[in-house]
Amino acid sequence: MTTVKEREAIHVQFKERMNEDELLNCMRCGFCLPTCPTYIESGFQETHSPRGRIALMKAVVDGLIEPDEDVEKSLNMCLGCRACEPVCPSGVNYGHLLEEARDIINQNKKHSLPVRTVRKVVFEGLFPHQERMRTLTGLIGFYQRSGLQRAVQYTGMMKLFPDSLSSMEKVLPEIPTLREMKNRPTYLPAKPEKRKRVAFFSGCLMDTMFMKTNDATMKLLQLTGCEIVIPKNQACCGALHGHSGEKDSAKALAKRNITAFEELQVDYIITNAGGCGAFLIDYDHLLKDEAEWSERAESFSSKLKDLSSILVELEFFKLKLKLPEQIITYQDSCHLRNVMKTSAEPRTLLKAIGNTEYHEMKNADSCCGSAGIYNIVESEMSMQILDSKMKNAKATHATTIVTANPGCLLQMKLGIEREGLSNKVRAVHIADLLLEAVQD
Repeated sequence: MTTVKEREAIHVQFKERMNEDELLNCMRCGFCLPTCPTYIESGFQETHSPRGRIALMKAVVDGLIEPDEDVEKSLNMCLGCRACEPVCPSGVNYGHLLEEARDIINQNKKHSLPVRTVRKVVFEGLFPHQERMRTLTGLIGFYQRSGLQRAVQYTGMMKLFPDSLSSMEKVLPEIPTLREMKNRPTYLPAKPEKRKRVAFFSGCLMDTMFMKTNDATMKLLQLTGCEIVIPKNQACCGALHGHSGEKDSAKALAKRNITAFEELQVDYIITNAGGCGAFLIDYDHLLKDEAEWSERAESFSSKLKDLSSILVELEFFKLKLKLPEQIITYQDSCHLRNVMKTSAEPRTLLKAIGNTEYHEMKNADSCCGSAGIYNIVESEMSMQILDSKMKNAKATHATTIVTANPGCLLQMKLGIEREGLSNKVRAVHIADLLLEAVQD
């Protein structure tokens, strides 16, 4: 619980830092309501809608309500999917308001010792340090390959953990060895001829736990004529920090990445993870108040492009693409669609694969419930959203569910596991599927 002193500090910071013009832009029209998963799944509770949360923020700014646990709960229940933004007739930047409010609350609230310890380990000790990410992921790989995973599953030890975590343990990808994770390229030539020079944002989890997807991404870029530069000194994008009220840490990571990429003289900076791409493209907003960095951030953000966008631009779909007969459907990455404005391109690529059928999923643009670590910290709502998503996925009769973000991929795998469909349906990242489809 927050103390009176903490609530007073939060109120002062809300008044000083929250963008009142942006708060007043909300006309309370309700266009956002049908797009908000938490509003729908909560039984249409106004406090779990974008309009309701903005009203709460404005009431705190005006001193009409205290920033108590109910306000914090409402903000934390938000997935941050930003589906409300494209449909808003006033163009309210809801995602920016949400991150600012969460940061104010986090910086002025004293967490319990266990929470402080976990946050310090995750946000300061782990994600900013890629070598530590490799070590941790390498331990998970050892757990998988050594037989420990089979023993743990056989003895039922995972039943001691929450259902969502025990299910997630089953759907983790096959982890590469520590040696493989350390032996990463920094440059790859175009094949067969150079058409674009690009830099690749390899990410933290993507270049460890999902390293094979990164490898597939780079092969696809090479095949479309991209010369690739992969700077070694790049860092975590900072999305997890920014979404969790650790704005200063997010800014520090942003500055590291801008410095790593800005002298490379490339046409584009390519990402293959919707969540990372959306935060990277928002660096111009994150650093807008810092004179030394604002222009550099704008230059960086202007070069961001998702993998599917450049593949369509360079007409990858004209290559000979074919797979064994299957039905494919696509689950949008919220941030790829709502922030990077990329939704048609993945579908163009998937529909070009020979010998397959593409079935559009109902509400494919609605969040799957992953949302970073949301499926861990707000497990009940996440699973409720996932169950609704799986109903729509099953209705397509798809045997392959494709997405473009690691969190979404794990969430869809979790949904397949929960529905008992592991022998019939698979979930796959679009980069991996497209590489499968390339015919020599």
